[in-house]
Amino acid sequence: MQAVKTPCIGICSTTSLGDKVCRGCKRYSFEVIAWNGYSADEKSAVLSRIEKLVCQILEHKLRIFSVPNLKLGLEQHSVPFDPTLSPYCWLHNLLRKRHQQISSLQDYGVYVLDEYAGLTLPALCQLIEEELRELCEAHFQRYYLPAASQSA
Repeated sequence: MQAVKTPCIGICSTTSLGDKVCRGCKRYSFEVIAWNGYSADEKSAVLSRIEKLVCQILEHKLRIFSVPNLKLGLEQHSVPFDPTLSPYCWLHNLLRKRHQQISSLQDYGVYVLDEYAGLTLPALCQLIEEELRELCEAHFQRYYLPAASQSA
């Protein structure tokens, strides 16, 4: 069985800022801390949750029309990506790590949906991160805080 890769992209706010949800990989702080002790199934469950949340946000704003172009762009910028996850997760990594160096998303096989076409790329990236952080925090509030209060 292949080892499950960490979703870390080197932008950790749980350890440096004390955030409950990491601004980089979107894991919860307790998942970042315990990651190396998780089984492959536990790691896969975390990645699956993050993948679903990322896709939910990005698919409503962007469309990938060329996965090979996206993959090439990631490789050229040395942006890590997990080939077992959705290309929207790859795109999310690219936007978080390198959006300042992107002049045209079309070069990466991506276009912005009409509703968001008027935004600059930095503004779009900020909107994506805000919505994703809100969604992750809401998920944490709904599924993890009730369980923690019951065990206390």
